[in-house]
Amino acid sequence: MDYVAVLLPPIGVGLIFWFAIRAIFNADKSEREALAQAEREAERRNEGKSSSAEG
Repeated sequence: MDYVAVLLPPIGVGLIFWFAIRAIFNADKSEREALAQAEREAERRNEGKSSSAEG
């Protein structure tokens, strides 16, 4: 049973680290998707303005 007491803390810290890194990557992924969507919307608005100005 001593091996459980020895292995449990590093496994626990490893799991906490894994969850933290996963949360950071998911947040980054969501931010990149939101930024890409905002850029697409801005490009659409700019295309509409430039075509109406030319015509």
